[in-house]
Amino acid sequence: MKPKGQRHLYALDLIAALALTAVYVGFARMTSDDGQPAYTGPPWLGCLIAAAVGLPIAVRRRWPLPVLVAVLTTLATASLLDIPREPYAAAGLAAYLVGLAEPARRSVPALAVSLPVACGAVYLGEAVVTPAEDWQGAVGVAGLVLLVIGGSWGAGFTVRGRRAEGAREQRRRAERALDEERLRIARELHDIVSHNLSLIAVKAGVAGHVAEADPQEARAALKVIEETSRSALAEMRRTLGVLRTESAPLGPVPDLDRIGSLAAEAHRAGVDVDLTVHATEGLAEGTQLTIYRIVQESLTNVVRHAAPTRCQVIVEADAREVRIDVADEGPPSIPGRTVRELPGGHGLLGMRERAMMYGGSFEAGPRPEGGFAVSVRLPVEGNQTT
Repeated sequence: MKPKGQRHLYALDLIAALALTAVYVGFARMTSDDGQPAYTGPPWLGCLIAAAVGLPIAVRRRWPLPVLVAVLTTLATASLLDIPREPYAAAGLAAYLVGLAEPARRSVPALAVSLPVACGAVYLGEAVVTPAEDWQGAVGVAGLVLLVIGGSWGAGFTVRGRRAEGAREQRRRAERALDEERLRIARELHDIVSHNLSLIAVKAGVAGHVAEADPQEARAALKVIEETSRSALAEMRRTLGVLRTESAPLGPVPDLDRIGSLAAEAHRAGVDVDLTVHATEGLAEGTQLTIYRIVQESLTNVVRHAAPTRCQVIVEADAREVRIDVADEGPPSIPGRTVRELPGGHGLLGMRERAMMYGGSFEAGPRPEGGFAVSVRLPVEGNQTT
């Protein structure tokens, strides 16, 4: 069953095969009135040779190398019988497909054999068997045949190389797209897991510390752990469901309206958040998700490394850029406690990657007066909805 996209190519090959056969039947019936040697054998043999020259071209796409061998053998025989009056067009068509479809380990030897066979047959037919040219004229005709076969093979070989390079480039693009998608998924899973587990870890520590002295506070901490766990499981199910099937229901994409819930969750974990969101209306959905995830990861780091503490979160936008600043006062001063270093892991890297994806800037580090600060700038141009 031929692919639909190639049926017209097979039809064109069939037309070319029939045309070449008809042309060679005409050559076999020509006389020497024009001064050129003519075929003098039986008509049936001339028709058989014509069919053997032309008809194999109809299947050159299926069997390129056998077709070249068959056509070239027949043309060489025809040259010795003074039939051809054209420079081996059928061999050129066959050689093109050999260069295009066959690997170099087969097509190069095939060309190396075809050229001397064709040129030798033409020279013998023109200058030895039935001399119609002097040796220089015979060499010229042989050179034309060489040009037709070699040029056709070279054209096919070049197209094959370009197609192979195009396929390699397509694979590279697909691999890059896959890597980017894996990175996006890794960021989303990290943000979901890291944020919620940090809250759970903090509240679990609180519950364990006050379990005997203040059972009511311990129960409140356990309630927060329960709610946070359920929320994390729901987000994980939605994310994994999207990975399993395109028809999985999608939950709402986190946007700036939900930043307040991040501040509330951080507050339950011991971080007093001063939140300011200003002039962010009209931002594109992707930009809002990026802002949400950056604020989420920043508060997660504050909870993990500094709670209990105070933290200021400012998200504001103008016509040029979106500014995200998260700064905390650091952990309580406790004798013997070491000053917090720059957080490691994937959190800061994920925030940096999100900022770079939008052509923005990212800075993070300890503050001179104590605590830690994250500063992100995202360009607004091309991100706002109309």
